[in-house]
Formats: sequence, structure tokens, C-alpha cells
Amino acid sequence: MAETKVKATPSASNSAKKSSSKKTTPQADVATKTVKQPDPVLPPANDDADGTAPRATSPGKPQFPKETYLQWYEQMQLMRKFEDKAGQLYGQQKIKGFCHLYIGQEACVAGAVSALEKGDKWITAYRDHAHPLALGTSPNAIMAELFAKATGCSKGKGGSMHMFDKEVNFVGGHGIVGGQVPMGAGLAFAEKYNKTGKLCICYMGDGAVRQGALHEAFNMAMLWKLPVIFVVENNGYAMGTSVQRTSNVTELFHIGRGYDMPSEPVNGMNVEDIHDAVARAAERARAGEGPTFLEFKTYRYKGHSMSDPAKYRTKEELEDYRSRDAIEQVRHTILTHNMATEEELTVIDEKIKAQVQESVEFAENSPYPTADELYKDVYVQQDYPYIRD
Repeated sequence: MAETKVKATPSASNSAKKSSSKKTTPQADVATKTVKQPDPVLPPANDDADGTAPRATSPGKPQFPKETYLQWYEQMQLMRKFEDKAGQLYGQQKIKGFCHLYIGQEACVAGAVSALEKGDKWITAYRDHAHPLALGTSPNAIMAELFAKATGCSKGKGGSMHMFDKEVNFVGGHGIVGGQVPMGAGLAFAEKYNKTGKLCICYMGDGAVRQGALHEAFNMAMLWKLPVIFVVENNGYAMGTSVQRTSNVTELFHIGRGYDMPSEPVNGMNVEDIHDAVARAAERARAGEGPTFLEFKTYRYKGHSMSDPAKYRTKEELEDYRSRDAIEQVRHTILTHNMATEEELTVIDEKIKAQVQESVEFAENSPYPTADELYKDVYVQQDYPYIRD
């Protein structure tokens, strides 16, 4: 790997601080030194892993109460099993159109949910099934939306790529690459203007950082000190081309520093690190100190969408990242520290299995939207006179 000069910053992620490994990353809280260019997708795993547990950056002693670990486990398992089922149903052509699965990236949402408050706004791109699931949207409503049924969370009009749920402050689900970034800044502007004390967390994929709208939004967010957390879920390949082939800057968090925005990389396969980084960013936002840019270094186990065979990566690479699976890390912590038994986790698994099956049956038995729905929810003005012209 090439060597490069980097300068550390005080806002380093806990990933590097907690690791006792000889390996290091540019975010390490040390003086300027020469380091090897880190894994472009994920911070290095611990050297001292003994093979009995997934490689992780978290210490042996749990940092959070058992209720938090059990919440993470249940949330991430629901995301995983729901997406597994969605993939199967797509193969059966019960779900049509585009379908982008979140399998492998579950920690990026679960850790943020536990770090933020009710009332904070959420916005993301089109890999959007997991976010509302973790925020509390009914699996029934999400599955029905995938089936394009009237009982879906977007009334069957949005499908896989355009999920919305006002009740849990989830504002989409957006299909234009990078289009949600200035919208996230706008949502944060509204929170600041209305003095709500809330913030917006805005997710994007690594492909979106090439969009000019991101730079405009970053500049305005810093200028006006907007309460927004920008998150790039860097799974390494965007739609199918690696970060190294599309950008001279492969450590994407550096982009935020061009605007003096507090920015840091985070191990996106570790839910504890996600929680810590988002909590720090939220504290700054609520204190009026403005935005933060977080690079969640994560990995998707499936292709970009269901039509992507993902031939641009090796099976060995995929298995390497599977060995760092966030759900298995949490499961290991729960069992090792006697927070729950295998039997109790099995009960949770069976509960989730039943929830997902119920969502499928609900979707299959729900009606499609009627023809008159075509003209609804287009304009706020219900009697807008030119809607048919």
C-alpha cells in the first residue's frame, strides 16, 4: 500500500483510540507521522483478534447498558431479515422496479437512532428501507410500499426508492444522487429558524460526494452553522466503481475539512463507534456549533441493486467483511457478558421472523391504489386548477 503524510486531529473517532493494535489510521490521535494508506472501506481490524469473535474496534468491556445492546440486536436483525425477505420476493417478481438492499450496513442506522432524539429529522438516498424500520415505521407499511400497495407508507406511489413516514420524522428516500444533501441542510435550517432544538441527519452514498450540490450545501451549512449531521455511508463501490477509481481523495471525510467542518471517519461495522460519533456530532449541533461530516466506512453484502451481480469484487473480500459483521459483534457481546442467553436471543429471532412474515401477508392482501390517487398528493392546494392540463 502507498504511504502518505497525514495530520491527526483532536476529533478522532473512537475506533482508532480504542484499538491497541500496531496498525493505525490517519484519524489516530497522534502527532504527524507517516502511515500506510488504510483500507478504503473500513478501518483496520484488531491484530490481536483470536478468531473466537468477529474482529472489532470495541473493547472487551461493554460501554452501554444491556438494554441498548438488546435494542441494537433486535433492530439490526429486523433490518437484516426484512431485507433478506425483500430480496427473495424481488426474485419472485412480487416486488418490481428498483430495489437496493441494506444488508451489511445495519449498524449505520442502529447506532445513530440510539444517539439521537425523537423529533430529529432523517433523510437519505434510495437505499432507504432500514432507516424507517429502525425509527419505528411498521414493517407492514414498508413491505406494502415495496409491493406498490395503497397501504404502503407512501401509499404505494414511492416504491423501494421513495419511502416516507412523517410520523417518525423520516423525510425520504430520494432517487436523485446527492439531491437529498441540500434538502438535509434545508431541514436543518428550518429547525434552527423555528428554534426547536432538533437537528437533521442526512445520509448519502459515496457516489454522492461527487455532486456539486454537496459542496454548495456544505458551504451554506457551515456559514449559517446549521444543526445537521452529514453522513456518507462509504461502502466502497458507489454503483459499482471503487472509490479509488473515481476520486483522488479516498479518505472522504477530508472533503468536509475543506469547509472547516468537523469531520471524521468511523468504523461503520461497529454500532458502538457509530453511536459515539453521532452523539458527539449531535451535541455540537444542539449547542449551535453547526454541522459535522461523518464517513461511515461500511460494506454492502449485496450488489448496488438487485440487478447488480457485483463482479467487481472478489468472494474473498466479501467474506473478509462478513467476518466483521455488526450483528454478530453485538450478539457476541450480549452472550459473552451474560446480557441474554442463546434461548432468549432465539426468542427475539423468532419474533422478527414472524413480523417479517406478517408484513408479507399484509402486503399481499392489501389493495393497489385506485386511479384517482394519481392526482392526489401532488400539490398542497387541493383544488389546483391546472393539474389535468
